[in-house]
Amino acid sequence: MNFLIVALGGGLGAITRSIVSNRWNTGRLHFPKGTWIANISGSLLLALIIAFHINERISEGMWLFAGVGFCGAYTTFSTFGKETVHLIIEGHVKKALLYVLSSLLFSLTTVVIVFLLFLT
Repeated sequence: MNFLIVALGGGLGAITRSIVSNRWNTGRLHFPKGTWIANISGSLLLALIIAFHINERISEGMWLFAGVGFCGAYTTFSTFGKETVHLIIEGHVKKALLYVLSSLLFSLTTVVIVFLLFLT
């Protein structure tokens, strides 16, 4: 039964990421804004879900649906890697470096802030 809960959350996460990517990955800036937004907002959401799960504010089923399923599909390391390599191949090395560093900085910072606020 748990795999169905994860699958349902994953399906909704994938659809949501597709909507975010289609909305924000436009224009000629050569910067993958949609994936950037999805990964940072997904890190924030996952940190909140983890904090609520640790503090027993959400059930195991909700953790599986929202944390494992939704956030697992909404955030995307494979697309992040592909877009980084694509930027480098196209000669946008500085943008690739900005993409990698800002993704890591903002994602990890949001997680630390949420954990400090909800787990201390």
